[in-house]
Amino acid sequence: MAEAKKTTSKKAAKVSKRKATTAKKTKKTKTKLTKTVTKVVKTKKKVPWETQKEKVVTARHKRVAEKAKERSEASAPADVEVQRMRITDVSGVTYDDPAYESMVQMYDSTIKDIKEGEIVAGTVLGVNRDDVIVDVGFKSEGIIPLHEFPTPLNVKVGDAIEVYLEQIEDSNGQLILSKQKADFMRVWDRIREIHDSGDEVSGTVVRRIKGGLVVDVMGVDAFLPGSQVALRQVPDFDALINQEMALKIIKINKARRNIVVSRRVVLEEERDTMREELLNEIAVEQVRQGIVKNITDFGVFIDLGGVDGLLHITDMSWGRIRHPSEMVSLGDQIDVKILDIDDKTSRISLGLKQMTPYPWENIEEKYPIGRKVTGRVVSITDYGAFVELEKGIEGLIHISEMSWTQHIKHPSKIMNVNDAVEAVVLSVDKENEKISLGIKQMEPDPWETIDQKYPIGKVISGKVRNLTAFGAFVELEEGIDGLVHISDMSWTRRIQHPSEVMKKGDKVEVKVIKIDHENRRISLGLKQLTEDPWGDIAKKYAVGTECLGTITKVMDRGVVVDLDNMVEGFVPTAQLGSKELTDPVGVFSEGEQIPLQVIEFERHQHKIVLSVTAYYKKRERAELDDFLTKHSSAGNKAIAEAMPDELREAGEPETPAEEAAEVPPDDTDQGDSSSEEEKTE
Repeated sequence: MAEAKKTTSKKAAKVSKRKATTAKKTKKTKTKLTKTVTKVVKTKKKVPWETQKEKVVTARHKRVAEKAKERSEASAPADVEVQRMRITDVSGVTYDDPAYESMVQMYDSTIKDIKEGEIVAGTVLGVNRDDVIVDVGFKSEGIIPLHEFPTPLNVKVGDAIEVYLEQIEDSNGQLILSKQKADFMRVWDRIREIHDSGDEVSGTVVRRIKGGLVVDVMGVDAFLPGSQVALRQVPDFDALINQEMALKIIKINKARRNIVVSRRVVLEEERDTMREELLNEIAVEQVRQGIVKNITDFGVFIDLGGVDGLLHITDMSWGRIRHPSEMVSLGDQIDVKILDIDDKTSRISLGLKQMTPYPWENIEEKYPIGRKVTGRVVSITDYGAFVELEKGIEGLIHISEMSWTQHIKHPSKIMNVNDAVEAVVLSVDKENEKISLGIKQMEPDPWETIDQKYPIGKVISGKVRNLTAFGAFVELEEGIDGLVHISDMSWTRRIQHPSEVMKKGDKVEVKVIKIDHENRRISLGLKQLTEDPWGDIAKKYAVGTECLGTITKVMDRGVVVDLDNMVEGFVPTAQLGSKELTDPVGVFSEGEQIPLQVIEFERHQHKIVLSVTAYYKKRERAELDDFLTKHSSAGNKAIAEAMPDELREAGEPETPAEEAAEVPPDDTDQGDSSSEEEKTE
């Protein structure tokens, strides 16, 4: 007996904490058992616990029966065959066998026999911010995260739901339940059938996640990738939330409870069906209604109902447009005309301007040459401005037709885009769709009366507007300039640049010397304000005349000299006294006076050529030696070697008679020269 008691106490200590917790929750009525030993009639057969009729045996029942059997065997006397128990509660009430059986059945009905991995029915006991407490008829409740419910806001206490039992007890003795898995298991067979057959299924967009959308399909969450939402990229996924759409299941995975659906597959099938029907219906020159699906720089793509057509920018308007968005917007419904259909590529070309009459029809009657018109500047280029006369009709005002007199560098100097202008029709080319316009024709041509205003020989005053290498432009009035050529600036001086005579902005008097109507040019002269001095110069500087010249410029080919501040002459390098001299630079200097003799005179070309060698040919050798000493470039060479050959060969001085015989009198030469000049004049 001692050993039996010891064994019983040890087993009693091993009562699990779970039973203690369960006892507190269920608040069972404490009962008192009193044992009486009686003899049982031997005709009554003992019924084992395990074989009780219609009794649902659970693991807990088995454990309770085993422990009761051990206690009875340990405490019962050897000669007692059956123990009879009398059940009494704390108040002293004793329960008979029928009452006990009824109480056990009532208790068993409150605890269900559930297994892991099955779907069980439950009732919502409570809802908090993150979880939902569910009673599934077990000794403890389960907790399900609120986000597992498709519509968390609609969950309320008392709702009957189905949940999936993942685990009876976790480390905390808690039931592990799942609403999503229950929903998935409930519809899995149906989803698999739909996937295998390729049928469509309806789904509602629940929320947006990274990479796509979550769609409610038959009560379970399915993933709709962003690339499978539509045929083209969707700019705003949030706009699709709560929308119902037709889908196809393209991938399933039961172990991971993964369902992937596609809306694009459905749309592609619909598009292919509509495309075949449309291609059989449409024809060239047919007018169809479409929806603007995409806008690019070169045109617009129109959805004709399953088939896209291109409306090129050149076929949108008879007039000028910079971008298709000026006429249409995304989603617009417009009527277009079928221009062409490519049977090989199924490409369709559309037209919008072809819906209106051709504006260039009878253009010659609408805009005859010489007619004054009004238009709006729509474009400006370097060579002119385009003016819109009406929708689809534009004319060009060339830069040369903008002013009779002004030198316009760019059309933007006198007009801007959207300016209203008046012009005159100059020409019409219907075949090439071109109209030439002019605005200067709105005023009289000043060059038609230029002869009356500026007759040849008239002296006028003007302002130097610009200087060039060949002359100076003098402004006579607004827009009318005349040119003073560099050769008409001085009778006697050789002008290298107009800046030697005048400067920009100077006010000068000039004489009109020529008018070119064809090229619209006026030639002016500055030297013509004075008489031509070359008649007197010809007499004063006839060939053979000796004079002094002041060097004004030294060049490698000779020197330029000034003769009495009246006229310039030129001395070639070969005529500077030394045959060895090749470059006067460094030998002669500006401002130096040298003796000279005129050896060539051309009145009409205003040219005088002089010579040092000719001058000293009639002089003593000592004078030439002295000149060469001052202007020697031969180093230590003898002066005689530097002398010209004719002077070296001359030898002794010639007699006056010989000189008279060889050299003609100066008067005769001068007289002949003068007579020739007079004859030329």
